[in-house]
Amino acid sequence: MISFQTTLFAVGLFLIALALAMVAPGLVDWFYDDINWRAFAKATPITLFVGMLLTFANRPSRENKTFSIRDAFLLTGSSWIILSLFAALPFIFSNSTTSHTDSFFEAISGLTTTGASVMRGIDYASPGIVLWRAILQWLGGVGIVAMALTVMPMLHIGGMQLFRSEFSDRSEKILPKVSQITKAIFAIYIAFAVICAILLLLCGVSPLEAVCHALTTVSTGGYSTSRISVAYFDSIAVECVIMFFMVLGGITLILFVRFFKGDYRVFLKDSQTKVFLLATAGVVLGLTFWRWYQGVSFGQSLRETSFNVISIMTTTGFSTTDYTLWGSLPLMAFFIMMQVGACTGSTSGSIKIFRFQIMLAIVKSQIAKIRRPHGIFIPRYNGKQIPEDIFASVFTFFGLYVLSLGALTLGLGMFDLDFLTSLSGAVSALNNIGPGVGPIIGPDGSFAPLPVGAKWLLMLGMLVGRLEYLTIFILLTPRFWRD
Repeated sequence: MISFQTTLFAVGLFLIALALAMVAPGLVDWFYDDINWRAFAKATPITLFVGMLLTFANRPSRENKTFSIRDAFLLTGSSWIILSLFAALPFIFSNSTTSHTDSFFEAISGLTTTGASVMRGIDYASPGIVLWRAILQWLGGVGIVAMALTVMPMLHIGGMQLFRSEFSDRSEKILPKVSQITKAIFAIYIAFAVICAILLLLCGVSPLEAVCHALTTVSTGGYSTSRISVAYFDSIAVECVIMFFMVLGGITLILFVRFFKGDYRVFLKDSQTKVFLLATAGVVLGLTFWRWYQGVSFGQSLRETSFNVISIMTTTGFSTTDYTLWGSLPLMAFFIMMQVGACTGSTSGSIKIFRFQIMLAIVKSQIAKIRRPHGIFIPRYNGKQIPEDIFASVFTFFGLYVLSLGALTLGLGMFDLDFLTSLSGAVSALNNIGPGVGPIIGPDGSFAPLPVGAKWLLMLGMLVGRLEYLTIFILLTPRFWRD
């Protein structure tokens, strides 16, 4: 039986945390004497009241503290949806968006760390609203990591149960309690943001811009303080700092816990991290030489390619130039990278490298069996045998991804959007990237011109992709709600 009481209690706690997060941007607007401080003055008590009401009205008793798998599905899906609705309140009460749809879009895009924006005049938005967008992505990033390391393995989604033993068992040898592991990850996450902000300040970036870009870089979210993204700074130093922390955001955070506990070879031993770094470096070098061959200076080619490849590979979504104008080969490369992503247990979105590694291991095993029918070939990941239930889980994930991509592309096409916009918009939403491809939603474009119905479809795509498909789809099945 589903425990609605436990779910509502947890959602209430999340809303209280969200309300407390609204205080900082409200104070920033008040400090700068911007009228939008009133938007936060309205949104904060509303969110806090609802959160406290849910918490006190649904406090679980000592006898009712069990948490089933169905409860986990319900909590994961409902919490992201409800938090997105309340996170939209500052946008609704302020003059930063033109409609409720745009307010919800900006909030959902923020919390899912997608980075797709409908705000045309972000350069002229109030400081509090700019900071609120960054805070949403930072909160969404740490929420994603917590979900990937705790909830997803328990729900057997997309092969994530592999990391229940891969991470949890080893982590307990480092830190005895799960709560301590969570605190350690959270401390590292905060430290990355603080160090990134300090380095950006040293590069000459203003305090507000430094804080906002630090929050959205570590969370691989991509919300910037300017319409032209990081190109606004035109600084190699700024780009290098952001590139470095985008890479850190794309690596499994639990590995940093092991590293700081003395396991200094942990990154060399993790096959997913090695593939991520090697693949990123390979694409950067390949596209750099391609553009150099096309007549672009080697220095400019290396600078622009490095930043934009890392941004897309980690699903951050920052840009320094419109890479869709580089030609057909780079465009296809970026389109493929959008659907690969970085490491699991990181803040990045997309399919994740480990799933491709598992698929490749299965394919190699099957090819070997065809060549030698009587041989025994065991697929392995990180040197360990892959359990059979992982195969079905990963194949289910890929199947749901393909079906979702096709359905979302067709749905966007129903609103008379061209094929490139429909397909790249679906890829961008499902993989939580931000910019798409083409003149409308490309790196230099905006999602604001899209029809209202298309925006709601993209919002659904962001949630479905961020929650790894099955978490949302299972809530739509009648059997889930039957006792």
